[in-house]
Amino acid sequence: MSLFTAFEISGSALTAEKLRLEVIAGNLANMQTTRTPEGGPYRRRTVVFAEALAAQRTRGANQKGGAFPGRGVRVERIYADRGEPQLVYDPEHPDAGADGYVRYPNIELAREMTDMITALRSYEANATAVNTAKSLYLKALEIGR
Repeated sequence: MSLFTAFEISGSALTAEKLRLEVIAGNLANMQTTRTPEGGPYRRRTVVFAEALAAQRTRGANQKGGAFPGRGVRVERIYADRGEPQLVYDPEHPDAGADGYVRYPNIELAREMTDMITALRSYEANATAVNTAKSLYLKALEIGR
């Protein structure tokens, strides 16, 4: 394991959680968007994470436990939720159908806020890990003088 592995792992998580927060902000901003270029209401977006593996593995590392193959997290993809839109009766709305119902995005405020809090806590935890690793490395350098 290299000296900067902790920075790589936490740095990848910071980047991924930042993107997750941006996607959540986009969902919140589009809660009332009933018309998109694709047609229909905005679809809630969700980020899918995957493990980021080391580019090179040492031979036999898994059997001996000599190397840690994980190198953090990466964003696998961002997908649009295919759930049904919310139907709200509003015959005066320009996007109301013949039955008077408007199709609003499938976004729930409570769910988005919960996801936002989770992403913020993950971001804070990784920022703390980076700062702790930095402090440890600085102390090690002081000892080496």
